Amino acid sequence: MADINTDVLIIGTGPAGSASAALLSSYGVANMAVNRYRWLANTPRAHITNQRTMEVLRDLGQDVEDEAYMFATHQDLMGENIFCESLAGEEIGRMKAWGNHPLSRAEHQMSSPTKMNDLPQTFMEPLLFKTACQRGTQARMSTEYLRHEQDSEGVTTTCLDRLTGKEVTIRSRYLIGADGGKSLVAEHAGLTFEGKMGVGGSMNILFRADLSKYVAHRPSVLYWVMQPGADVGGIGMGLVRMVRPWNEWLIVWGYDINGPEPEVTPEFATGVARQLIGDPELEIELLSANVWTVNNYYATKTANGRVFCMGDAIHRHPPSNGLGSNTSIQDAFNLAWKLAMVLKGQAGERLLETYDAERAPVAKQIVTRANQSIAETGPIFKALGMAEGVDPVQMQKNLQARTEGSAEAEAQRAAIRKAISFKKYEFDAHGVEMNQRYRSGAVVTDGQIEPAFQMDADLHYQPTTWPGARLPHAWLYRHDTGAQVSTLDLCGRGHFSVLTGLGGEAWAEAASRAAADLGISIAVHIIGPRQTYVDHSGEWARLSEIHDNGCLLVRPDHHICWRATELSTDPAADLGRVLRTVLAR
Repeated sequence: MADINTDVLIIGTGPAGSASAALLSSYGVANMAVNRYRWLANTPRAHITNQRTMEVLRDLGQDVEDEAYMFATHQDLMGENIFCESLAGEEIGRMKAWGNHPLSRAEHQMSSPTKMNDLPQTFMEPLLFKTACQRGTQARMSTEYLRHEQDSEGVTTTCLDRLTGKEVTIRSRYLIGADGGKSLVAEHAGLTFEGKMGVGGSMNILFRADLSKYVAHRPSVLYWVMQPGADVGGIGMGLVRMVRPWNEWLIVWGYDINGPEPEVTPEFATGVARQLIGDPELEIELLSANVWTVNNYYATKTANGRVFCMGDAIHRHPPSNGLGSNTSIQDAFNLAWKLAMVLKGQAGERLLETYDAERAPVAKQIVTRANQSIAETGPIFKALGMAEGVDPVQMQKNLQARTEGSAEAEAQRAAIRKAISFKKYEFDAHGVEMNQRYRSGAVVTDGQIEPAFQMDADLHYQPTTWPGARLPHAWLYRHDTGAQVSTLDLCGRGHFSVLTGLGGEAWAEAASRAAADLGISIAVHIIGPRQTYVDHSGEWARLSEIHDNGCLLVRPDHHICWRATELSTDPAADLGRVLRTVLAR
């Protein structure tokens, strides 16, 4: 007999684990989340929060979304990435980032009801964890995962109660491994990986200091310091990251992964901070310092039977592009509704196989993108004359050369501008964040051809209602009050949704019948004049890619699973067929 019983056991309470718990509890599924430590994130590791993640928080409720914005640094202050010799020293160049270029800002505003922001993990994690516990999650701190065994009925997990030193067994129907970049759950589940761990070394130095005079006039999240032959060691680039404007900071400084791991003493940390900021008298309040490794490692298989892994457990990569916690939370959004429907008897277990089919490609994509972004810094070093193998003294001369009036210097300045501009693939990759299109048994295309991307798919989000894509956002208006409502707000929250227009009333009747037959909830919205929601601006008519009497069937995670461009001869049969396919019934 197990000591504890629950439907879903979640190992880890980071962004992936806490999001899973919050979503499952919101869907009415009994779950337990355990954490080997006594509390949550103690460093602000992840911070970039993209629109798709904010849509997940919005789905959890306006209170959750509003609290995220309340603690976040808003998009305007994420500003421009600054490249400089030090914060107090000469600026080399800058680029508008994170949707702050006017053209990019317009794309962001048209793509989602939410706003990108900077929310450190020390705020995001407690928000998700609190939401989970408020809604029913049983949480145990100081509880360390040891091993698990699964059978045809469930999973028995053994944990160590670190307060008593005693082992405790937990019986669950399913197990989620959200236990980070050294995941034991993934190892014990026998998941397969590609890539390499430990391809580079870095250290984090977290401190407080008022740097307003250096940065307030040029707000940014990231200040890149190019420093040949820095006194504190290294010949390349250091990063000064804003945690809280403008008095809490995180410095990222690289070290040779092939050498001994450095000891980050208070004296060393203070020296690095003074060097990169360019103030030899700077007094800092050192909060913490630690070392970490750069990884290039992703799971080719994300689940095994009743065990599912997510977050850093399946995609381990550098913080480039700010994709880590975002992808982790979106892993949870993909899996939670599927577990809920299977556990409630509304779907067959084969539905759970679509988690791997849909999220493993995303894991590969973002690990590849994040590591590629590191490589794309090379042209900046080259343009500055700071390429690997160049003597630090010569580097300084090369850096100085850009200030001359010669043709060579003009060419160098052009090369610097081009190299910095190219970093938009790291700092403004809106398409990487929003263009996921799922292909699995939980999507029915009926042979409809996937639309090609008209622009660079990494840089630009392209809305489409092709099955597998996320439902496009458009503002609709309530007929009674005139209040604007996003199309995304009509969907999600653990339910399937049907969107149609005038002439499509038969789809509403079919949805009601299918819901009764299958024992599920389907929200139905007929969009048009004198209906509850009206498309006054015509944006939805442009984006929906269907006739008014057509139909979109939307999954609980906002992804479209089927589309009929016009009214079919037997809507009830068509909707029933598709739902049975998607739900593996």
